[in-house]
Amino acid sequence: MKPRSMALMLLSGLVVAVAVGAVAAEPAALFDGRTLDGWDVIACESVVQDGAILLKSGNGMVQTKKKYRDFALQFEWKALKEDRWDSGVYFRYDAVPAGRPWPRRYQVNLRKGMEGDLDGFPAGKNTVAIKAGDWNRFELTVRGATAALTVNGQPAWRVDGLEMRDSHIALQAEVPGGGQFLFRQIRLIELDGR
Repeated sequence: MKPRSMALMLLSGLVVAVAVGAVAAEPAALFDGRTLDGWDVIACESVVQDGAILLKSGNGMVQTKKKYRDFALQFEWKALKEDRWDSGVYFRYDAVPAGRPWPRRYQVNLRKGMEGDLDGFPAGKNTVAIKAGDWNRFELTVRGATAALTVNGQPAWRVDGLEMRDSHIALQAEVPGGGQFLFRQIRLIELDGR
């Protein structure tokens, strides 16, 4: 990577962190690369494969056992389907309504053509390119009523107006329609936002 590109990537991450008030801290691993300890698998089949969580089948979620409110979540993802892939990452949701496999909000979408979009927020549209068929790195920072996303080191969006609540964080399994997904390097910094 060229020095100028590296400097721009570091600067963009700093700008997003400052925008939502992130603090410098070492992220803790939410996923150890070996087991699903710390996670609940709900209405889907998920396994650990080569240091990643593989969403193998079903419509459901792999959800953290612990709840979080303000955080910086880092993760890498890769769609295994060649086209029409679909998954997402949920946060700050109430519950999964009866008769539905997933919560109503909030979701950072991983559907083809909508990767990185925050459902329900016109300002939450990602214009940063993703790498189809390869690993992509996202960092979602949520503090108070504000959220921001970086995609592969570049700022994607910043929105205000989130409801404040403690919630699990969940990886969406939508395998019958959207194919299998891999998630790895899942890390989180809890922020003091209260």
